Amino acid sequence: MADALLRQLALVSESKRVKPGDLARVGAALQKQAARDVVQFWNLKATVDVFPSLDDVPISYWPIIIMDDIGYDAAGIHLDKNNEPFSLVTASGRVDEWSLTASHEMIEMLVDPWGNRMVTCDSPKRDQGRVKILVEPCDPSEAASYAYTVNSVLVSDFYTVRFFDPVRAPGVRYSYTGAIRKPREILPGGYVSWLDIESNDWWQATWFDGSRPSFRRLGPLDASNGSFRSQIDRLTWRETNRAIAPGVKAARAAGLSSPSVSNAEKARAVMLRQQIEALTGGAAAADDEQASVSDLERPSVSRELSVEPAASRRRSPPPHLNGNSMRSAPSVFDE
Repeated sequence: MADALLRQLALVSESKRVKPGDLARVGAALQKQAARDVVQFWNLKATVDVFPSLDDVPISYWPIIIMDDIGYDAAGIHLDKNNEPFSLVTASGRVDEWSLTASHEMIEMLVDPWGNRMVTCDSPKRDQGRVKILVEPCDPSEAASYAYTVNSVLVSDFYTVRFFDPVRAPGVRYSYTGAIRKPREILPGGYVSWLDIESNDWWQATWFDGSRPSFRRLGPLDASNGSFRSQIDRLTWRETNRAIAPGVKAARAAGLSSPSVSNAEKARAVMLRQQIEALTGGAAAADDEQASVSDLERPSVSRELSVEPAASRRRSPPPHLNGNSMRSAPSVFDE
């Protein structure tokens, strides 16, 4: 992990429908997922920061851009004119819908920024031999039913590096939630794509309908037409006319609902505001108000003589915040 490069992503909204608070909440969840979950299974380090507009995004960051209309139903990762990755996500009606898509795009941008990373392994199709699978960690279990929540925000499941193992082994985690139970497994609503080296044709296993995955040949792809991922994404969305399944209600491992977590957060905010008021504002304001009332009752000369400097009316800090008591208390940081 010490040798992994730091990848910095920016979450930014160009949508009129996304509230700043929702954007910040999703950004915090994506940062936590990247730093806590993804790094366990992929050799990378990452940060995700929220910016108010594209004008504020530092040039070293790869942006995930939320928009009202990106021209088609699916999100995707693209390369700009300088070959730097960026992602477009449609701002759907509910936060848990676009947060799932943003998480999906974030993970794939981190693991394979340029959309051409492949791993050689056995083909998902039994009558083929060794193939090169395109690394798209979220695709096989991308449906909301396999998602989970971070800070009550819905995020995508993703496969681990063990997804490419030759055989199933006990105790191995093939995806973060455990929904994928064996190497190269595709779940309902998911798909996986690969290059058959013998024929030079691209293939795909999809499970968009029916009781089992189906296979289809995509044919040869030319790298000069863009990344393999962007070409396959266009073919996949155009042929199937599908979008990622709906939000948190469909998730099996979603955890606490957003309203229950929101109630706890509001209660904590009330508690903190009361403490802040007690520490800084309430008593001092009451002292100032009492001083003003007393001054009005006194003659002007005595008012002039009795006014104390503002600093002298400040309350002493509570004992646990007093500088002397803090210095005298033992600390694990004292040498």
